[in-house]
Order: sequence, then structure tokens, then C-alpha cells
Amino acid sequence: MWTISTNKSWEYLEEQFDWVQVMKEIPQDSIHHAEGNVDVHTRIVLAELEGDPVYQHLSPQDKEILWASALLHDVEKRSTTVMEEDSRITSKGHARKGAQTARVILYRDIPTPFSIREQIFGLVKHHSLPLWLLEKRDPLKTIITASLEVNTAWLALLARADVLGRTCHDKADLLYRVDCFAEFCKEHGCWGTSRPFASGHARLHYLQKNDAYPDYVPFDHPEPRVILMSGLPGAGKDTYIRKHFSDIPVISLDDIRQEQGTAATDKTGNGHAIQAAREKAKEYLRNKKNFVWNATNITRQMRSQLIDLFLTYKAEVQIIYVEVPYAKLHPQNKNREAVIPVSALEKLVRKMEVPALWEAHEVVYYVS
Repeated sequence: MWTISTNKSWEYLEEQFDWVQVMKEIPQDSIHHAEGNVDVHTRIVLAELEGDPVYQHLSPQDKEILWASALLHDVEKRSTTVMEEDSRITSKGHARKGAQTARVILYRDIPTPFSIREQIFGLVKHHSLPLWLLEKRDPLKTIITASLEVNTAWLALLARADVLGRTCHDKADLLYRVDCFAEFCKEHGCWGTSRPFASGHARLHYLQKNDAYPDYVPFDHPEPRVILMSGLPGAGKDTYIRKHFSDIPVISLDDIRQEQGTAATDKTGNGHAIQAAREKAKEYLRNKKNFVWNATNITRQMRSQLIDLFLTYKAEVQIIYVEVPYAKLHPQNKNREAVIPVSALEKLVRKMEVPALWEAHEVVYYVS
């Protein structure tokens, strides 16, 4: 069974993890967190979680996932906490940034099974959502999208412990919001499970359109099929392509850069390589020809720009994400023809955004 630490004494955690040790140095707003700093808050949250009857009935592994998520949920208040002009303390963006930090910690520093790591990522990223869901512009689309990333029942557990771990005047209202979140999820078929769709095409249609209904099933069939590879350099994308897609054309940024004599770290050269690749992709798309786009595509922004292009031509998009353990990443990178410098590869590790299920018609995770 995976665990972030078999020894859960706070003294040991502080000694073992610098990101735990620094929590006592991070202040919180006295109105919303009168209990004290991030250290004090996190310890109370963990105690509240452990005392929750629902948590106590979870399997040992599920408890470990939630416990680690609670430990990490405010990890990036260390970098986002600021004092406003009115002397109020805020930590805007700490959940999203904290989720990314949690992912890196659990990939690089504490080897964690992929599915467990990504569940923790989702819990940290969305831990405030139950409190603010009904204030979102489109609560239904928001919760449906979140359900494709995180177990919403666990999210409610974490949010409840987070509220109980505070000393604040509006605690009753915040707990009521968590209850409303749970009922909303149950009403719309995404309580503790991903919201089901008739097909990947139906799911993407709903998430891409502002006025779509989740149960609508499009009648058109997208074509051609575009396979968008995603993964860190050295993860094994080329090997995967040779094994599974040897019969269709491949647009490879590495190959184009090699033909042009461009280094992977040359921003101008990379721009020319990407433009050449896009022109080739448009040619295939116009002719309804299946193809593979082979590049790192490790950020959502990179992928969304390409996916928008493919969808303009009414293509079916499949993302294939390839990952190897961190211990194998650098050795495999060294064995590539287009070796990435160690510092550049580490920067990519910190930026890595695993594709979410809602980004394409289909997302495949190939994790060795």
C-alpha cells in the first residue's frame, strides 16, 4: 500500500519535508483563519479528517490518499501569500499552484503510483470548489468538468475537514455550502464518479459549447483521426508510436528540428519548426488523412492550441500520454538522439500538466 509517510508524527514530517517545515512561517488572514498559521490549520484539518465517520469507513489506501491530500492542500500558500493594502492576507491561486507542486513532489521526490498521484492532484486543485461552486458562472459545467478529474465525494470530505480546521465567523455557512455541493453532485450524476456521457464526442461537444446540454448526442462523426502525443522527453513516445502507429504518417517536431539543424532550446528555431509542422497538419486535415503529432505537449496551453486547430477541421482527437518513473527519465533522455539538457528537462518536469479526460475525444494514459 502506498503512503506519503509511514510515520505521521508532525515532528517527523517537519524533519522529512521542507514544505511541511515552512508551514509555520506562513501567516493567514485573522478573519478567515483565526486559528493561526498554515501549520496550525493543516494539523487541525488532518485531525478533523481522521475523526470523520465517512473517512473512517474508507479502505486503508483511500484513507492514505485523502490524508496526503489534506497534508498538501495548502502547500503553495508559501508562495502565494501576500499582504494587501488594507492589511488583509490573501493566498490567491494557491490551490492550482499547490496541485502542480504536489504532482511534482509525488513524481520526483516520493515515487507514487500514477492513479494515486493524479487523485491527490485533483483533490488539492479543487479543494476550495465545494465552497464556491454555486458562485461560478456555469456551476453545472464546472462540476461536470471537475468530476472528470477528481472523486467529488472525497472532495466534499476534504472540504469539510478544511472548514472545520478553521476558526471563523462563517463556519456554519461554509459547511452548508459543502452540503449543497454534495446534493448538486448527486442531482447531476457526478457524486463520487465521473459524469457519464454517451460518447467521447458527446462529452467534448458539451464541454466545448457554451449552450450545449450534457445529454445531447451529436449526429456527425468526426474524421480524420489525429493522435496527439504527450509526455516528457525520454518518456518513450517514439517507441510507442513505432509499436502502435507504424502505418500512418507522423509529424515529429524532433525530426523537423533535426532537418532544419535547430536545437531544442532555440526558441526562434522552434517557432519555425512548429509552423512547418502546422502546415503539414493542415494538409493532412484537408485530405481527411489520419496522422500522429509527436511532441512533448506537456502543458494544457500547448495542447489546446493544437486541438483547436484539429477540431476546426472536424477531426477526432485522441491524446496519448506516455510516462516513465522519474528514476528512468534522465537515463532514457540520455539515450535519445535529441538529448535535452538536464536543467531543461527538470524545468519541463516542473511544468508537466497531465492531460485531463475532458481535453479530447479520448485520452489514453500509458504509464510504465
